[in-house]
Amino acid sequence: MKETQENIPLAIATVVLGIVVGFSSLILSAILDLTEHYFLNFNETNKIPVNINIFPLHRFASVLIGGIIATIIWYFLQRHYHPVSIKNALNGKEMPLRKTFIHVVTQIFFVGTGNSIGRELAPREAGAAIAQKWSRVLDSYRWLHINDEDKRLLIAAAAGAGFAGVYIAPITGTVFCLEILYRRINARSVSVSLIMSVIATMIGSILKGFEPYYIVGSRDFSLLSVPLAIVLGLILGVTGTWFKQGVKAASSKRATGKNIFWQLPLLSFAAGAIAAFYPQIMGNGRGLAQLAMNTTTVNSQVLGALLFGLVAKVVVTLFTIKCGGYGGTLTPSIAAGAVIGVFLGIPYMHFFPVVTLTQCAVIGASLFLAASQQAPLMALFMLFEVCHLNFTAFLPLGIGVAISIGISKWMQEAKATTK
Repeated sequence: MKETQENIPLAIATVVLGIVVGFSSLILSAILDLTEHYFLNFNETNKIPVNINIFPLHRFASVLIGGIIATIIWYFLQRHYHPVSIKNALNGKEMPLRKTFIHVVTQIFFVGTGNSIGRELAPREAGAAIAQKWSRVLDSYRWLHINDEDKRLLIAAAAGAGFAGVYIAPITGTVFCLEILYRRINARSVSVSLIMSVIATMIGSILKGFEPYYIVGSRDFSLLSVPLAIVLGLILGVTGTWFKQGVKAASSKRATGKNIFWQLPLLSFAAGAIAAFYPQIMGNGRGLAQLAMNTTTVNSQVLGALLFGLVAKVVVTLFTIKCGGYGGTLTPSIAAGAVIGVFLGIPYMHFFPVVTLTQCAVIGASLFLAASQQAPLMALFMLFEVCHLNFTAFLPLGIGVAISIGISKWMQEAKATTK
């Protein structure tokens, strides 16, 4: 009887939050589309991830103006409020709904104007804040009361559902909840997170449809890609961990006071100047990742463009965080990993041409993501869902991800023992 009393409120909350969070993700996607339309005059798709056809000065102005507006909002928002992370919310710290949504919409606007940061943090924070508010409101209704452990589960599941609703990736949203946030896998947690992510995905698809987020051409991976994945796992486990450490360092020194008034606009000025002649740096990294995945020929011009994009994207993203910007690092990780995968795959494909550079980029993206996010399963399933891969990719990606996260854990343990 007691179990039934606990399950009914949880089941109701799962469905309701799946719907509400799904619509919040849809609204955030619409805000992003509107921002890109009015600031950059284009509608983002997998075929046109960035607008390369407008004047360079237009791109520069969009990034700079977006950075200045976001600076003003974040400064006044943080005078009496510091953004609450999802992990702190799981430990009971309140995410004020109104202030969190101002913060979330600012993130989306900041990315939509072309500034370099991931967009995936915003829908996750929105989902977590909605779930927390739902749980607290219903505490006054005895028959809908939810215990503290189930509240944690709902917050984690709603954060994953927020991600799923934007990227149309229900398995990734589920695994994000279980692997990174909730960290308990049982029938209860899997059911709640999966149902919520599926509902949010269906609602998000009203606007986004079910097209792949990245275009990868042939989805058939040869067994000859496995040795490459092993080598990439060793290298990208190291580079992904370095990026993770860079993000941590930048976050610890983030500008939040009056210094944000000069640091973030200056960063946006620099990012806009780069975007003027290299638009793939803009936004969450989708343009750079797709550029790497589109690579079919190798020459000095292509290699130079990819190398510049890799360095610029990593540096500008880290300085965006340091200078006071907020956003995710998941999709920038995909971009960085995809470019590194292409570079390391070039000599390999000369001996085994059945392995394409696009596949090298996909493998590299997944392996770098696994180390930078410390989430091997999420990294594995995300590339499957956003690229619409088939079962042949499981072997190279699975082996590579396992090696990447193993190397990353070893590096972190070695660093901890030397302190």
